Amino acid sequence: MISSKPIILGISGASGMLYAVRTLHVLLSLDYHVELVASKAAYQVWQGEQRIPLPVDPEQQARFWRKQAESETGSLICHRWQDVGATIASGSYRTQGMLVIPCSMGTVAKLAAGLSSDLLERAADVQLKEGRRLVVVPRETPFSLIHLRNLTTLAEAGVRIVPAIPAWYHQPRTILDLVDFVVVKALDQFGIDSDLIQRWQGMQQHSALTLPPDA
Repeated sequence: MISSKPIILGISGASGMLYAVRTLHVLLSLDYHVELVASKAAYQVWQGEQRIPLPVDPEQQARFWRKQAESETGSLICHRWQDVGATIASGSYRTQGMLVIPCSMGTVAKLAAGLSSDLLERAADVQLKEGRRLVVVPRETPFSLIHLRNLTTLAEAGVRIVPAIPAWYHQPRTILDLVDFVVVKALDQFGIDSDLIQRWQGMQQHSALTLPPDA
């Protein structure tokens, strides 16, 4: 059964479009209703990383994203980046919150300043003003002092910050394993569980590990 309240998936112009694809795969596979909006810069980054164009027309884009996510379940509605009259631009449109993955530092800066120059930013601002869950996955390195201050501003406003920093305790073997770790941590902020990775089971599950003798 498709979840009644949608989750908004924002895709901004940061490197790491595979994070968005894997997130969409999980949400649709779990039968969620997803409202997706990609920023104008995301179109350029997608083509730069994947070497194929991202359709602009919402219906064509929905079919495109489903193909990329390899999922025919769930519900997916795509919006044009400049359509500030869309449903997700209004606080009266009930949602479970919004995840921006990947999130550029330009988007972080605008959200921290309360600026809404496109639908992605407006939808995120709506989540803040309505007290709903907003999660951002910044993908930048190194962080400048300005970046850190903007992220602090968002954290103080209640935004959950999940940097695209993978771990290795789940024994990753591929790039996808590293991507999935970040996706799982981001979706955890919504209480959404998935089986993309093996979660930490404690040291007792790693009996083969040996510690060096005391010096």
